[in-house]
Amino acid sequence: MLSRNLYILAGTLVLFATISYVVAVTGLAHEPGAPSEASLWRTIGIVLLLIGLVVALLGVLQSMFEQADRRTPGGQAGVHREFERRRRAQMNPPEPPNSGRG
Repeated sequence: MLSRNLYILAGTLVLFATISYVVAVTGLAHEPGAPSEASLWRTIGIVLLLIGLVVALLGVLQSMFEQADRRTPGGQAGVHREFERRRRAQMNPPEPPNSGRG
């Protein structure tokens, strides 16, 4: 299910956004070897948060469309069932009537 993967991606992006915002607020950015601009960390956090929210919205929409497709009688599941039925009929054709031998 694609929506589950999108939820996981959105959660990961929001987690990284939270971490970058915490780095900006707590002053960890002033440690040696870290970028020292807190505004850069805040900007990264905001961008990651917005991307995470958009991905979460896409996950919700994907989940809604998957559910609607499952509930529709002629939806994707019905198409797959019809395809499988036709494929099986081609693989196992009916036997011709006996020609009187035997």
